[in-house]
Order: sequence, then structure tokens, then C-alpha cells
Amino acid sequence: MSMDRDAFFIGNQWVKPSSDRTFKLINASTGEAIARVPEAIEADVDAAVAAARDAFDNSPWPRMKASERAAVMERFMGALAARGGDIAKAVSLQNGMPIALSEQLEGGFPVGILQYYAGLAAGENAGPDVRPSQMGKETLVERNPVGVVAAIVPWNFPVTLAINKIAPAMAAGCTVVIKPSPGTVLDSYLVAEAALEAGVPAGVLNWVAADRAVGAYLVSHPGIDKVAFTGSTAAGRKIGATCGELLRPVTLELGGKSAAIVLEDADLGSFLAGIPMASMLNNGQACYNGTRILAPASRYGEVVDAIAGMLGTLTVGDAMDAATHVGPMASEAHRERVEGYIAKGKSEARLVAGGGRPRNMNRGWFVEPTLFADVANSDTIAQEEIFGPVLSVISYANDADAVRIANDSDFGLGGSVWSSDAERALSVARQVESGTVGVNGYMPSLGAPFGGIKGSGLGREFGPEAVGAYQQLKSIYVMG
Repeated sequence: MSMDRDAFFIGNQWVKPSSDRTFKLINASTGEAIARVPEAIEADVDAAVAAARDAFDNSPWPRMKASERAAVMERFMGALAARGGDIAKAVSLQNGMPIALSEQLEGGFPVGILQYYAGLAAGENAGPDVRPSQMGKETLVERNPVGVVAAIVPWNFPVTLAINKIAPAMAAGCTVVIKPSPGTVLDSYLVAEAALEAGVPAGVLNWVAADRAVGAYLVSHPGIDKVAFTGSTAAGRKIGATCGELLRPVTLELGGKSAAIVLEDADLGSFLAGIPMASMLNNGQACYNGTRILAPASRYGEVVDAIAGMLGTLTVGDAMDAATHVGPMASEAHRERVEGYIAKGKSEARLVAGGGRPRNMNRGWFVEPTLFADVANSDTIAQEEIFGPVLSVISYANDADAVRIANDSDFGLGGSVWSSDAERALSVARQVESGTVGVNGYMPSLGAPFGGIKGSGLGREFGPEAVGAYQQLKSIYVMG
């Protein structure tokens, strides 16, 4: 059965595109074309923004009680859960995420995000926020939805990162235009179908796939009130510049080059078990991966050998195979980028494991899990985001030196500290300059803010704090 699609989801309708331009979607594991989907031009963006604008300005949605919106979100959650398996398969086909991981993080986790924010909305205190006034009777503080949101989503976790924006925006009463990455579009149709089945009101959620130029048009569109973006730091800087010029609120969740600090007393077995989630998640294609491994000089050789041995146990294969640990890169162009960094690493450091393409795998965009040793923190492979299954091990002298090296980065998104002494690890974690840090593991928590500092972005997702990013505050001074 063909997976081709021929329409956009705008105003709860399947709308024919304004041109005959299409994106060709590729199976990352085989390199074969699997579908064609329409590519939006400016007129399609205009239609999607108009639908979202009309829903915000004229429908009951932003003026509903938060508990009423929560009921809609709960229905959406159920419809999304029913499609979890199909969503996971669509994502793994397109971007190469191992299906066992996709079932958890793309098929299941977005349901939990919706549930969390529906719960926040359902429990919202409907009473007025009344504060003392020094110059009058009292001050009333209102939190109102910011308006129409442009949500721009990357290819590495296309569903989770879309719902990260959709759920708090819905809880706040906003309407949304979602632009998925051209490489991962099929999943967005499944999410749109779930929204339609759940009775999400027309215009609240709209999907149009587009390239970067049309994405830039969406960011600067006069009908947009806020932008929420996840992607590269380079693209984030451009979006931030546009929003700064327009004085338009923006949330930027960008790249990282996080450090995994292995303290001298760490249990290597626990650390090795944590690497797949903390340092190599999604074939290395996760923004917060701790790809700089900081090892104590006294145990450096032991750490390098242990990681090399662990990488050798990982099964590299088709993303649709449940036994696969490491799938392909998301595209041929991205594999070339990763291989360029590996070539640079061979000139800077010592290649210990991997470094090439797996033998007997002549189709798809595969790269071997790769390990470099004798890496200086100033090396290119230690400073720039590779976004692939490439780890660099850097030696440090003591805890203070480890913190210095970890903080010597343009990024500050994730990181982890590993130790048999939890208090010692926590002390080191508090000194790491990063928006998030894990102790003896790493996994973002729905109830706590997630985001970066420095080149890793502005603003936060997750936690109740995320809802505030989709609200405007108004103070009403009651003088008498």
C-alpha cells in the first residue's frame, strides 16, 4: 500500500497544496524511496496561519476554561496512544531510529506529555491571582494565551519534539502551525489524524511541511505571535535574530556537546550500561548526548578499553529490526557530515574503535559506532556537535579539572556525572554549566524544565514552566 500523501492538515481539513512541489521520503536503512508528500509554499503557510489565527481570534478555544481544554487533550491523548505502533514504525522508517527505542520515545512518550499537560490544565486554579498593591486597592495578575504559535520541529525525535510544543500551547489556549522536517513527515499525518478523531477544534492544530526558506517565511509571518524551535544552533541564531527584530517571543532548544564525567570512584559497569541512553541515544542523533567522555588520568586506559569493548557488543542494523541497537544516520547528507568529522578526528586523535561503514551493509546510511582517545578538549571533535555515534575520551587530573573541561564549551544543554558517591557526584553536577545534568544516568523528566544555556538555546520545555512560555502576563491595577 502506498504511503504517499497529497494534502496538508489545515483547519481540520485535508487541503490540497498550492503547487505540485513534493518531498521524497527515504528509508534510512535501505536508501529506497518510500513516499512522496506535498511541500508547502508561502501560500500554504498563509492558509495554515489564517486558520490558526481565526481559531484564536474567533473560536471559543482560548476562552474556554482550562479544564475544558484538558478534556480535549485527554481525548487527543487516547487517539494518539491508539496510533503509537504506527507512529513508531513511520519514524524508524524515515530517520533510522531503532524501532525498540522509537516505540518508547515516539510511540509512547508523547502520550505521557499530553497526559502531563492535560493534568496541569485540569488542576489549574480558576480563581483570580490577587496581589497587594502599594499605591491602590489591589493588583489582579492575568495569564492569557500568547496567540498563534509557529512550531518548527527537527527530524531526530519528530513526534516527541512536536508534542513538547503542542501540549503546553494547548494547555495555555494557543493555536499552532507545525512545520515538520522534510525528512520526517509521515508521522505528522498520523498525529493530525489523531487530533481530528479526538475533536480538537478546527484551526487549533495545523501541519504544513516546508523547506528552510518557507520555514523562515513562517517565522517572520505577521500572523504569528510566538515561535518555538528545536534544531541546530546555527538555525536557532537566525530564528532568534528574526524574532529579536520583530520583538516576537521565541523558545530555542538547540544543539549540545555535553560532557559525561566519570569520577575516579565510578563503577564502570554502571557507566557502560548508561552509555546507550546518556551518550549514544538514537544512533548518536540526540542533542543532549554526552559525547565528550571525561575520564580520570589514573583510570584513563581502563575507561577507554571498557568503552571500546562495550561498543563492540552493539548490533548495527536495520532500524525496523527489534534487535538493532544502532541504526543508520537519518540521511545520506547527514552521514557525509558525520564521516567528515570522523576524518577530522583521525587527524586530531587516536582512533580506537569504528571509524568506517559496517561491512556487508551496502544499503542505507550506516556509520560504525566510533571511539577516539587521546582527545584534547580543544580538538574539533570535542568542540563541535557531530550528531552521530562518535565518542571522544578526554583525560582530566582531578574533579576541579573535570569541571573546567566540561565547562570549556560553547554549549550547555546536557551532561552527566558518574560516581559511587552520590553526594560527590551531586557536588560536581552543581558546578557544571548546563541547563540539565544527570547523576549516574541521564533522562529528562516531564515535571522539570529542560533546555540549555549558551549556544544550546533560550527558554525551557517540560515542567509547569513550559506553559508560561505560551502565556502573556497582564497586571490590572485596581486603585479604588
